[in-house]
Amino acid sequence: MIGNPRTSLFVKTAHSLLQRFPVSGTAKGKGKDKSGQTLKRSVLPKKKPSTSGGGGRGRNAATEALTRMAEACINAPTPLRHLSAKERQREAEREKLGLISKERQRELDMAKGKAANSPSEEPAIMGTPSLDYISLGLVDADKIPKYELTVEDGRRLAKEYSRVLMRKHRARQAAESTLLRLKKEAIAALPEKLRAAALVPDLTPFPANRFMATLTPPIEGYIDKVKEATRKIVKKEKLR
Repeated sequence: MIGNPRTSLFVKTAHSLLQRFPVSGTAKGKGKDKSGQTLKRSVLPKKKPSTSGGGGRGRNAATEALTRMAEACINAPTPLRHLSAKERQREAEREKLGLISKERQRELDMAKGKAANSPSEEPAIMGTPSLDYISLGLVDADKIPKYELTVEDGRRLAKEYSRVLMRKHRARQAAESTLLRLKKEAIAALPEKLRAAALVPDLTPFPANRFMATLTPPIEGYIDKVKEATRKIVKKEKLR
């Protein structure tokens, strides 16, 4: 029986188009497609819009707030402006004409805020409340003198106070020099044996390693233990 040549040609062509060998579907060599199966095109799933209306709005509002904050940080104005003498003169003339720039207006607002937050001129009461001299009635607040000093008066008083401190310092130096001189003269007047003993400093009443005063009695041998531990630490550091 002789078949139709067209049919046999179609069968051969279809057989050649079929996949006869497995093909690796991944990089690791794991075959996902079977032999003789037509390949399918992979389709990415589309994201469906969320049905809840509140979540998207809140996310958008948070994004907008974050964007505004970033722009405000990037475009933040400087707290102080550097202006030359000509620029300051020009700005003063513009203020007389009623023309104020944004930077100058911001500086004026900052100055007003500082003035509002500045402490009051009334003297602050120090110490325990209701136990100071004014609250107890020992001192009359109206009789306390008020001093209004200018910059020149403050500088003059500061110079005078520095002179007073210098006089006190020089007087103390002179007294210490006199005491040292009298001490040397007294030691020189002693006999040879007493002079050698007098040159040795006596640290018994005020030792150099004396600890601060406490309310509990001292522990016997505690200072020796501390010294021994210090020696061990020093030895370990030397060995390192």
